Amino acid sequence: MNIQQLTYILAIDRFRHFARAADHCHVTQPTLSTMVNRFEDELGVKVFDRSRSPVMPTETGKRIIAQARRVLEEVDHLQRLAGEMSEQVEGELRLGVIPTVAPYLLPLFLQDMLISYPRLRITINELTTSEIVNQLKSNTIDAGILATPLGQDAIREIPLYNEPFVVYYSKQLPPVSEKYIQPKELNVDQLWLLEEGHCLRSQISELCELKRQKRPNGNLIYEAGSIDSLKRLVDANKGITVLPCMAVEEFSDSEKLFVQHFRDPVPARQISIVTYRHHLKERIVDALKEEIQKKVPPMVDEKRPVEILEV
Repeated sequence: MNIQQLTYILAIDRFRHFARAADHCHVTQPTLSTMVNRFEDELGVKVFDRSRSPVMPTETGKRIIAQARRVLEEVDHLQRLAGEMSEQVEGELRLGVIPTVAPYLLPLFLQDMLISYPRLRITINELTTSEIVNQLKSNTIDAGILATPLGQDAIREIPLYNEPFVVYYSKQLPPVSEKYIQPKELNVDQLWLLEEGHCLRSQISELCELKRQKRPNGNLIYEAGSIDSLKRLVDANKGITVLPCMAVEEFSDSEKLFVQHFRDPVPARQISIVTYRHHLKERIVDALKEEIQKKVPPMVDEKRPVEILEV
């Protein structure tokens, strides 16, 4: 029995398919199957029922898989502990970032960070808030960047910056004449939102009190999956939306004519690095925080009073 065999077993349990598990582990399917067969022969039990599709663990296999997961977590803990003994920022950082942050924040710091720490390898996935939390708990990722507070005792939150919200109007509407607006002045009938599952949607819903308002029925129901799609929908349908201010940094001068700011206190979201309890990659996370905060644009770092919206 060895650590590699336990890794293969967990991969099969995750994908419920030998070929996909082999691809994930970067080995051939015969190699993975042979190693798992040897593991089962050594223990004298069948971990997986291969007669079913997808492949399913046996009742005994479920208990073995649970124990294998605990063993690998302890092995990972030992490896991280050894890494923390080093003064170097090196190793791997598996990072999850919410989609409404990733395209605007990552280009600001990522390349410089990789140059500063050449022995650091970063793997990034765009994930929703719930996916980040679940993958932190399952040790699939090491850290996440998302909107907080989450209010979960097991999740450690390291605030990075407060990002104000702004209003964006369709270019088919007249340019805004007033510089500032209050949330209650937004026309909810014209408001477009991201699809369910995005924390930005819930924050805008809170901002506009949509939970207490009923929007009239129309002949088009479409929820955008990204900020870019949302912007295009707003432009095409004479609508409005609420965006984080970093999303408008690269707008053209003509597009910025249709951006309006909120009055103080400015509605904002708090963006943080999050880790799970007993996290050990402290030096890497500290370096990540430092690199990000050096690159935060001035419009995010303004000293206007803000009101942090709940996630």
